[in-house]
Amino acid sequence: MTNPYLFGVLAGIAALLAGCGDMAKLPPQADMGAQPVLLAPLKQLLPTVNIAPAKGWPDGVLPQPMAGLQVTALARGLDHPRWVYVLPNGDVLVAESNKPAKSANAPFSLMGWIADRVMTRAGAGVVSADRITLLRDVDGDGVAETRSIFLQGLRSPFGMALVGNDFYVANTDGIVRFDYLPGQTRISTAGTPVVDLPGGPINHHWTKSLIASPDGRKLYATVGSNSNVGENGMAVEEGRAAIWEVDLSTRSKRLFASGLRNPNGMGWAPGTGTLWTVVNERDELGSDLVPDYLTSVRDGAFYGWPYSYFGANVDTRVKPAQPDLVASAVSPDYALGAHVAPLGMAFARGPGASASAPASLPAQLADGVFVGEHGSWNRQPHSGYKVVFVPFEAGQPKGLPVDVLTGFLSPEGKAYGRPVGVAIDARGALLVADDVGKVVWRVSAKQAAER
Repeated sequence: MTNPYLFGVLAGIAALLAGCGDMAKLPPQADMGAQPVLLAPLKQLLPTVNIAPAKGWPDGVLPQPMAGLQVTALARGLDHPRWVYVLPNGDVLVAESNKPAKSANAPFSLMGWIADRVMTRAGAGVVSADRITLLRDVDGDGVAETRSIFLQGLRSPFGMALVGNDFYVANTDGIVRFDYLPGQTRISTAGTPVVDLPGGPINHHWTKSLIASPDGRKLYATVGSNSNVGENGMAVEEGRAAIWEVDLSTRSKRLFASGLRNPNGMGWAPGTGTLWTVVNERDELGSDLVPDYLTSVRDGAFYGWPYSYFGANVDTRVKPAQPDLVASAVSPDYALGAHVAPLGMAFARGPGASASAPASLPAQLADGVFVGEHGSWNRQPHSGYKVVFVPFEAGQPKGLPVDVLTGFLSPEGKAYGRPVGVAIDARGALLVADDVGKVVWRVSAKQAAER
């Protein structure tokens, strides 16, 4: 039986945390770019907590696109849409998903209990729909006329990839393959397991993103850490904070890169063929640390987590220290800002990219990466809660991020929505999955008559 006194104490602690913490001291954008400013970490008895309570979109209110762009709702009323994937025929798949139900074997922790309450307030406490929905916009007006359940009965699905007639889904605990025929609106056959991915009773970062290699022979899957900085012990971090490479011919996997606290979206850079990802860095070092980042991913590289960040910056909270590993840590390419919580990323049509789709976005957004910033709880003032564009030049980030879609927060600091997955559709427009808003947004250039 639940102890009501203990419950009251815990609820009081959670309420106290909801308003505590430091304020950011760095000027805007100082924690962004190839050389971010890294202040000394703060030693905090209680972490900074600044939640944007979930509100949803009021009637008539839309996110705000950058000048020259327009936004429409491709589909509304979805159930916690987290990820989007575009099929070759233009159909849009949406993973309606959330973290799996907590295992009865999961160990109790006070901070975990508080985090669950905080995330519920932020709109992340809904039960997972465990399905993928198909959207079809036949007339090209930016609104889907057809909506159907494409796949159901999944386990917190997230990443998706199509290779030939093989459709792959990354559940929270493994990759599953399904037969797919072009144009079909529903898959009713059973899936075939391909490989397992680390899950387990804690499964702190549950999302598993997925991308196929350009030649279709391999898949790459992200697996986030089981903790902030290894506080649950490193044994439960086996195979986590990493990107795995899966050989489809042998159904075997190997560790491709490690030390990435919570990698999510991935993409192949046009022209270079290099794999890139966005990563959520660690919390509880203050509002100015640590910047989340966008980076190229080297085969066999170690990126620091949990022992260090941005190269050799040691996190003294982690015991025992690992100076040899820290010495080998690769510094990421580009800081996106502290606690912006990047999840989705998609390359625009850059040099060498396919020109089959029309240019539905302006030339200034033609070479670079779109990033969906979900927004974090560990910073004052809020950061993230928008979609940005990181310009590229000669295969590398160049300059500071550009705001593409904003207005996800109300003037009172409540969340109308939170952007997650992003993708480029068959007509060259940007799609954005908004889990709190229950919408998939479509961003394109304004029609000439509207300018």
